[in-house]
Amino acid sequence: MKKRNIVIQFFLLLMVIVVIAAWTSIRTHESAGEYVDDSVITTKVKSLLAADDFLKSFQISAKTYQGTIQLSGYVNSHKAVNKADEIVKSVKGVTGINNNLIVKQAKEKYHEIEQEG
Repeated sequence: MKKRNIVIQFFLLLMVIVVIAAWTSIRTHESAGEYVDDSVITTKVKSLLAADDFLKSFQISAKTYQGTIQLSGYVNSHKAVNKADEIVKSVKGVTGINNNLIVKQAKEKYHEIEQEG
């Protein structure tokens, strides 16, 4: 009976070790090569956004992680959001877009709504 308990404990310990090893092998960060690729993508996107006459007046932030680019900031129209999407899609290496651009409301319209309410 005592020998059986030792064997069971050994197998449980072995299973715990295997599970921990599996968890630690999951990638949670980029390799050096992926980081460089993402930096290149981010630089290209930022330069294209800054060069575009329609978008250059807005402060748009761009960050890339594993080929997926995240845009954030404020623009004044949905047309600007769509234009930024088009620009990002044109960059080689982009695998996805998280477009978190916010269309800001004009102050005049905001005051009208505020006075009605």
